[in-house]
Amino acid sequence: MSHPPEIQRIAVIGGGLIGSSWAAHFLGRGLDVTVCDPAPGAEERIRGFVDRAWPVVTQLGLAPGATRERLRYTAELDEAVAGAQFVQENGPEREDFKIALFAELDDLVPPDVLIASSTSGLSMSTLQSRCRHPERCVIGHPFNPPHLIPLVEVVGGRATSAQTVEQARAFYTRMRKKAIVLHREVPGHVANRLQAALWREVVHLVDQGVISVADADDAVSFGPGLRWGLMGPNLIFHLGGGPGGMEHFLAHLSGPFSRWWDTLGEPVLTPELKERLVAGVKAEAAGRSITELERQRDQLLLGLLALRRETPAAAAQSPATGGTKGSSETT
Repeated sequence: MSHPPEIQRIAVIGGGLIGSSWAAHFLGRGLDVTVCDPAPGAEERIRGFVDRAWPVVTQLGLAPGATRERLRYTAELDEAVAGAQFVQENGPEREDFKIALFAELDDLVPPDVLIASSTSGLSMSTLQSRCRHPERCVIGHPFNPPHLIPLVEVVGGRATSAQTVEQARAFYTRMRKKAIVLHREVPGHVANRLQAALWREVVHLVDQGVISVADADDAVSFGPGLRWGLMGPNLIFHLGGGPGGMEHFLAHLSGPFSRWWDTLGEPVLTPELKERLVAGVKAEAAGRSITELERQRDQLLLGLLALRRETPAAAAQSPATGGTKGSSETT
């Protein structure tokens, strides 16, 4: 199975939050994008999302030829995939729905075209189970929002070929993504499991009355979260070992960490605990709307991404940038 060296035509299946964000990102990379979503009012909603995201996409840097005019909408699946060189599926997170959708896409799309799913937790082995060409099916799970966050998790199923995994990784890398490859399937992939583990302990500490919701958020975002935005925990702990690096860190702190692990909580999200979390988040938001919080998040992320690009050591670990920073179409 082989692909054209330069994929230029993308079919985005499903135009919800993730699908619309993928569309904005692919448009910013100078591709032709067709979005399929049969829901009433989908086209207006998708185009509205792309319009709102475009200033951020522009600030990140547009590829040559990038324009919103290359966005096409259709409610028909066969029209969406006609001529597509890559398919990014973003349907409802329901196993039966996605199995049927992948089988239909498999019938419609030539065997040499990759079909990737944005699923956040389902396994590709399950989704490809009714496909005649399962070897070209792969998970390409983005972190939300895809037009801003670089991470994509590439995961093959039991029938996925190694070539497909590599082609997907190479394509997402060309799309300025930080693509990581999972060597085997696990529920929720990797990044969601990591944040689930942290949030479980946050919920436990709130439930036990150790800390408020707002202070728990501050403990993360003004402490380890600042470091995690630059380096992962393993490299951070390597630095924590001083000149002796990770060896010294493990020799002196593996004992305390093991004891802390033994006391980590296993909270149950009871109705009462859910109410405490909701009330705590609303108090922390202090009247700011979701739109306002998203805008604040996006501007801070843009600053962090720019810092990573401008720092030589960090840039070496970041996705290739490409494009022209600040270039834009006429509006």
